[in-house]
Amino acid sequence: MNFSAHELRQSFLDYFSEYGHISVPSAPLIPQADPTLLFTNAGMNQFKRVFLGEETRAYTRAASIQKCMRAGGKHNDLENVGYTNRHHTFFEMLGNFSFGDYFKEEAIVFGWEYLTKVVGLPTERLWVTVYREDDEAFDIWQHRMAVPSSRIIRLGEKDNFWQMGDTGPCGPCSEIHIDQGEALGCGRSTCGVGCDCDRYLEIWNLVFMQYDRDASGTLHPLPKPSIDTGMGLERLAAVNQAVTSNFDTDLFRPLLKAIGERTKKTYGTDPGSDRSMRVIADHLRAMTFLIVDGILPSNEGRGYVLRRILRRASRYGRLLGCTEPFLYELTERVVQEMKAAYPSLEQSSSIVVEVVQREEERFIGTLEQGTPILDRLVNEAKTQGLSTLEGETIFKLYDTYGFPLDLVEDAAREENLELDHEGYQRALNAQRERARKATAFTTSEVKPYLKELKTLVFPTTFVGYQSYEGEGAVQAILRDEQLVQDTVQGDQVELVLETSPFYPEGGGQVGDQGVLTGPHGRVQIQSTSKTDMGFFLHQGQIVEGSLRVGDPVSAKVNIATRNDAARNHTATHLLHAALRELLGPHVKQYGSLVAPNRLRFDFAHFKSLSHRDIDDIELLVNEQIRSNTIVQTNVMGIQDAIDEGALAFFGDKYGTEVRVVGVGSFSKELCGGTHCTQTGEIGIFRIISEGGISAGVRRIEALTGAGALQHTKQIDEQVRELSALMKVSPHDLISKTQKTLATLKDMERELEQLKMKFVAKELDDASIDSRMIHDIQVQTQRVDGLTMPELRALSDRIRHTVPSGVLVLGSAKDEKVSLLVIVTKDVTKRINAGDVAKSIATHVDGSGGGRPDMAQAGGSQPEGIQQALSKVFEFVEEHGRS
Repeated sequence: MNFSAHELRQSFLDYFSEYGHISVPSAPLIPQADPTLLFTNAGMNQFKRVFLGEETRAYTRAASIQKCMRAGGKHNDLENVGYTNRHHTFFEMLGNFSFGDYFKEEAIVFGWEYLTKVVGLPTERLWVTVYREDDEAFDIWQHRMAVPSSRIIRLGEKDNFWQMGDTGPCGPCSEIHIDQGEALGCGRSTCGVGCDCDRYLEIWNLVFMQYDRDASGTLHPLPKPSIDTGMGLERLAAVNQAVTSNFDTDLFRPLLKAIGERTKKTYGTDPGSDRSMRVIADHLRAMTFLIVDGILPSNEGRGYVLRRILRRASRYGRLLGCTEPFLYELTERVVQEMKAAYPSLEQSSSIVVEVVQREEERFIGTLEQGTPILDRLVNEAKTQGLSTLEGETIFKLYDTYGFPLDLVEDAAREENLELDHEGYQRALNAQRERARKATAFTTSEVKPYLKELKTLVFPTTFVGYQSYEGEGAVQAILRDEQLVQDTVQGDQVELVLETSPFYPEGGGQVGDQGVLTGPHGRVQIQSTSKTDMGFFLHQGQIVEGSLRVGDPVSAKVNIATRNDAARNHTATHLLHAALRELLGPHVKQYGSLVAPNRLRFDFAHFKSLSHRDIDDIELLVNEQIRSNTIVQTNVMGIQDAIDEGALAFFGDKYGTEVRVVGVGSFSKELCGGTHCTQTGEIGIFRIISEGGISAGVRRIEALTGAGALQHTKQIDEQVRELSALMKVSPHDLISKTQKTLATLKDMERELEQLKMKFVAKELDDASIDSRMIHDIQVQTQRVDGLTMPELRALSDRIRHTVPSGVLVLGSAKDEKVSLLVIVTKDVTKRINAGDVAKSIATHVDGSGGGRPDMAQAGGSQPEGIQQALSKVFEFVEEHGRS
């Protein structure tokens, strides 16, 4: 029986639901609270903490269909995509899991029964593998499932033993393969399960997690063995739909058809075009899902992987004849095909289209400049009989035009050429060394006294969530980065306390200020920080008396600055939520600063915000402030927090329990900072600036409370001053300013016209050089003191003097040269104005170009103007013959 891919998804979840499995939604492609992974690459990723024993779930059986990416990082299939029948960047993994519930026998029964009874695969074509020492699994397959021993293959640790890392949970695994027939085999006598050819295709991997490997490598039985399985939907669909390539399934056929319609190619008629179409189809799915999950193109990390995928697809599009942006149009087809399984695609489809189109347009410029050079290098190598492209030359292509190395590798591979990676790396390292010397960067080492402190003090206990005050003893005193036993008035010190109400700098929020009072003195605390070892450093000055190690102190936080910082921190959460609601779920925090007097928020977004955007954001945040919603904080398990919708900052490492800060249903984030008790305490929120700080990253700066009110007052005062200068009321200021600007513009236009009349009248006929060359009138004239716009205006007044021919004007002003070339329409077939501009620009140390009938050039050597004008005649002499 044949199923569609969608039917396979549903049948899998339905089958395991019958056996008590909870259907768990797919986790995002960005691993949540797990900085060890670049992308989610397996179904078990979201259950990793459960398998490690760090958290528990309300269920012990689960099934999922997980979105996965294998492009970049340890697991990277990018280079194989398009060249094989089964490699993908984005794919879906079906999996069932047991957390200390059932084990080997049930897992094997489930796997066999689903494939043979639900999907209907023929048992006689199925083979299984087991770990060479796993007699238990072998017996279950042979006796319980009645698989002939001849079709049960024992393999070694490399193929059939799974482990999460060098230490921790691990165990043997068993794989189910299908024999696709001799036609797909390699023909070798040794061909069998485990061969690299396509005959024996792995469908499902069942992992029996039964051991814990310690640092010495010894395996210890787990008290509650678990099950982790994974099966690629694309492979299952191919087998079920009786095709030999994943790309021939209904997961890809609609995409390939759409690509064919767009490129006017038919899939299956040409191997080269087919490969390009497979690459594009795969990459369309990957880029769409990555953007929907909040990743934007950039030059680092996950964003760089997305950029590589998008640009690789764009390049393969050019091989099919698409020189204009086209991928963005096809992402809509991905959405239509996949939205039933992943509804979030439709909600973000417009964002996907815009992001892809912008990146395509940006990359087309790179391709147009670099591709002809790359083609020339490839042709030269082949002409010379070389088998390798020189690394240093390829690096120059990258360094000058931004042409990515992986695209060079693809082009070389298609022509059976190798790439000189060592030469490329040498050139890259040399450039990095030059950059390092130019920037003269220095790195700071961990300060020795911090290592010494670790052996002397205990981690500081923070009590600042509950109180602004606390009592504790001084554990250590630092003065000039040296440990001391006592201090006196005037000393700048860093103090370590046993207990502290002072919030240490972290999560973007600055550290608390305040006062420490001891039996013999008082310390004014200016800032507070936290070390990686867990103790707080209270930086300040002894303003009265003295202080000794061991002294009891009373700690009091500056309530005013703490509350101001809390207002800004809660406002930052509201801002983040507003951005995601108004701009899209791709918005994610890249950094922040929360100080008592201001806040700064860096976030992912692909374009600048309009005035309307900023107004809408301010309005939404202030609505939340006026609602005076209670700000709730709760401590819970990390997965519970994520399941409740809390935003985690990807790349951060979290413990088993986290602090969640929520504002009703509007905002929920993992956060350790201090906050208001109700949103109304913020008062008012004003955005004072918005701009880009790097590709795909924007920055908003804002004020709250008294700071926002003061900012508004300053603007009011400026409006009053302007009104006084313009002698109108504030209400009429805009209309008066518009009228004044219009009047100024009219006066400037009249002045420009008078200037041009004067220049035209005063033109020195001696500066005109006019000749007939090949029946073409060629006239040049030097008119110093004019800018390029003024030259164009002058040309309109004097071009009647050359009704048919070539007119070139040259001018020098403030050491800058402007050259304007006019060619009448009837002459452009013989003389191209752009070519003339390019030719003469070299004489003024500049460059030029433009349309066939009008072009311009600029330069920095006024002394070369006369020579440039003289070269015009030589150019027409050489190129003007009819």
